[in-house]
Amino acid sequence: MAYTVPPGLDYLTQLDQVLVKQKHEIFEILSGCEMNNKYELKNSLGQQFLLAKEDTDCCTRQCCGPMRPYEMALLDNQEQEIIHLSRPLACINCCCSCCLQSLEVSSPPGSAIGTIHQEWSICTPMAGKFTIRNVSGDVVLRIEGPVCAFSCGGDVVFKIFNEDNSAQIGHITKQWRGFCAEAFTDADNFGLTFPMDLEVRFKALIIGAAFLIDFMYFEKAKN
Repeated sequence: MAYTVPPGLDYLTQLDQVLVKQKHEIFEILSGCEMNNKYELKNSLGQQFLLAKEDTDCCTRQCCGPMRPYEMALLDNQEQEIIHLSRPLACINCCCSCCLQSLEVSSPPGSAIGTIHQEWSICTPMAGKFTIRNVSGDVVLRIEGPVCAFSCGGDVVFKIFNEDNSAQIGHITKQWRGFCAEAFTDADNFGLTFPMDLEVRFKALIIGAAFLIDFMYFEKAKN
């Protein structure tokens, strides 16, 4: 059976790199009040091709902080929703296997193409390990991050492997922005790389994984 590219994902077939840049919210910086996150997705030439908009209510953002559930729409330059992300509520600092993070990716919206699941290990329960699964629940890619995602002065790399962990095929890199930017804002930048010929649905799932990683490890809780 021939594989059909979901509507709107055609552009991803031309890409092997994506830059995800979170937009600064001036009101959030001045007030400390958590706002809906917005991100620009750009190609290697810096041209924007998608805009991601979080959709959560004010109470959820302030009370749940980085662990909040959310819906997120990824819109193209004609403001058509191409990808939809859905994250359920789960404990973000769980040291047991009963409550782990996950994210569902749909394209077009309402038609799931796969999920991202946090993996738990008794030796390293907080390590950044994830599986990317298709709609049948089969593991198609794996992500392995550092045991500690904190970094002072350098990038943090989450490596992407094939389904049996035998070969690295890309990475998700949280880019260091400088001391002041890291200390006073939670507007993060990520660089994503993957093979040009990777199935386009898997590319969309990797993009979804970058957003889950951002909220889990780099979204700051407000004091």
